[in-house]
Amino acid sequence: MGPEATMQPVARQRIRPARALFAAVVRTAPPVRPAVEKLAWRAVYEAASLGRREREAPLNYGYAELSDNGAATSENAYGRPLYAKVAGAIDLKGLDVLEIGCGRGGGTAHVFERFEPRSLIGLDLAAAAVKRARSRYGRPGLRFVGGDAEQLPFANASFDAVLNVESSHCYPNTQRFFEEVSRVLRPGGHLLFADLRHTTALAPGDAKDVATLRRELEQAGLQVVEEEDITANVVHALALDTPRRRARVERTVPRFVRPHVLELMAVQGSAMYDEFDSRRQTYLRFLLQKP
Repeated sequence: MGPEATMQPVARQRIRPARALFAAVVRTAPPVRPAVEKLAWRAVYEAASLGRREREAPLNYGYAELSDNGAATSENAYGRPLYAKVAGAIDLKGLDVLEIGCGRGGGTAHVFERFEPRSLIGLDLAAAAVKRARSRYGRPGLRFVGGDAEQLPFANASFDAVLNVESSHCYPNTQRFFEEVSRVLRPGGHLLFADLRHTTALAPGDAKDVATLRRELEQAGLQVVEEEDITANVVHALALDTPRRRARVERTVPRFVRPHVLELMAVQGSAMYDEFDSRRQTYLRFLLQKP
């Protein structure tokens, strides 16, 4: 039975993004749940940083113009355009920039080369990802450090811009994250942000919905300059990229875990893809400014 068949029974389940793999976290006692959740996500991204070094496409769902009808020709076909869409909201040339949640560094290096900031630091919780990024991409002006998005290891007013692409939904305390972003930004600095959220709260107290996101940004003192719903572009990228993603999984992933990996990759037929396509998940891009 191929991946397509194994994915179909779960295609219309109501899920939270990738959190289906962390059912044990949900059952954890509330006082320790954030720490356990953070450890779970760290383990996922440590594992994602293993394997062949030439595979350095950004780990995101991607972005495609709705007029694009071509299939993916490379691993960077849609991941880099998402970075460009978010990072290109302002002119980064000559600025000091921090990316939080840089992963293996491919997107960070792309931003450094394309937009020419004076300096760019990529930060990630996963030590293996940071080590890999340093080895492959480190150079004068571009460096990578380990650190926690909720406790940034930088002084106040250190950066002109902060970049965060499809990472914050993994953070247990996103309010604390946005407050830390505001702290390390210089006055007038910008947050270049994109991520997914539940379109409406799944239950009382759901901290990962669109309304909560907007409230957290406001409470952190970050003013919205631009807000754009790019869900349709993300869905289109996933549809175009599904054949390549499936082929890669079949080549590189053991059969018994393929359904879980395909779910995380949100290929067509997966529950995550259906969440986007039905608009139960919304993918937003923001340009925000610290007064």
